[in-house]
Amino acid sequence: MDNIIEIIKGDITTLKVGAIVNAANSSLMGGGGVDGAIHRAAGPQLKEYCRSLKGCQAGEAKISPSFQLKCKHIIHTVGPVWNNGTQNEEALLASAYRRSLEVAIENKIQSIAFPSISTGAYRFPFDKATLIAKNEIERFMKTNNTLQTIILVTFSESDYNQLKRIYEKPKNNYQNQ
Repeated sequence: MDNIIEIIKGDITTLKVGAIVNAANSSLMGGGGVDGAIHRAAGPQLKEYCRSLKGCQAGEAKISPSFQLKCKHIIHTVGPVWNNGTQNEEALLASAYRRSLEVAIENKIQSIAFPSISTGAYRFPFDKATLIAKNEIERFMKTNNTLQTIILVTFSESDYNQLKRIYEKPKNNYQNQ
């Protein structure tokens, strides 16, 4: 079975998929950006449920019901705060994507939607974060065909254009990407 990667511009909270990924903070209690939007759209039950998860470390992922959202589950992952690459940020971001995919498989989820993790308030450079996500998703898909659809969602036109540019970039065997 072939995995399909889609890139869309839109609101992740409106998608009817197996799971959406929440770019959460370590408390899992809601915040700004995607995290705040997901908490608002899911309703107050999400915050109560997340309290029982007792937080999440950077690079890890936990799952919850979706409550009032159209998706079936929410996978909460915590990306790293960008500190000029001095605090293992790249490995932690790769782990956040990998653990989200693993949690999806563990829960028999067939479609998943990702926002751009850590590129907002956590200031991870967008192009660098997108390449890490792309590499991690492609590596995962080589050994696992359970996920049928992986959707990358961005809210702004400029991020959408950058995402499309990076995903459509031809591979160059002579250059380390």
